[in-house]
Amino acid sequence: METVTDITLWSMFAHATILVKLVMFALVAASIWCWAIIVDKTLQYRRAQAAAARFDHAFWSGEPLDQLYDQVGDAPAGSGEVIFAAGMTEWRRSHRQDGDLIAGAQARIDRSMDVAIAKEAGQLQKGLAVLATTGSVAPYVGLFGTVFGIMNAFIEIAQAQNTNLAVVAPGIAEALLATGLGLMAAIPAVIFYNKLSADADRIVAGYEAFADEFSTILSRQLDS
Repeated sequence: METVTDITLWSMFAHATILVKLVMFALVAASIWCWAIIVDKTLQYRRAQAAAARFDHAFWSGEPLDQLYDQVGDAPAGSGEVIFAAGMTEWRRSHRQDGDLIAGAQARIDRSMDVAIAKEAGQLQKGLAVLATTGSVAPYVGLFGTVFGIMNAFIEIAQAQNTNLAVVAPGIAEALLATGLGLMAAIPAVIFYNKLSADADRIVAGYEAFADEFSTILSRQLDS
């Protein structure tokens, strides 16, 4: 067994077996992927919250709903506008040419907004499953690399018939590096999965609250 005197992260990776190297590479790739998702979702949620705040200000400014709908047009800029447009589109479609409403308008408006909310929620939660999977699986993948690495280190020690610490330590350190990389990928993934999931739920709850308030406003107009 070759004695490794330069015990650095790179040297430990370089002296690891092919399988352990593949495990380490997969864990590093998973960590980079998770951080890319974390940054992307953080920016996406900030944009969604800013857009919702702007639309709420416009919606509650007292401007007529039909005029606001005409401004939003067919290309709503944010999720709040998408939900509002879905409700207003169904509201207009529910009017006959004589001005009367088609029966069941309220239920159709509510369903239209619910569908819009579900689509926006899907966009907010897209990618979070990767964080959850990485947080659950990465420690076990790292442990697999460690177990295989230690097993190979012991085999080489037996073949060399030398239990000197300078001979044993490098092989064990190489194996444990896989566990360290697994934890490095899993810990941020779990932390940010919980945070981003809570943020997404909070944003969706805001959409649902707006839809309920908007539905109430339309319900008053229907009753009148």
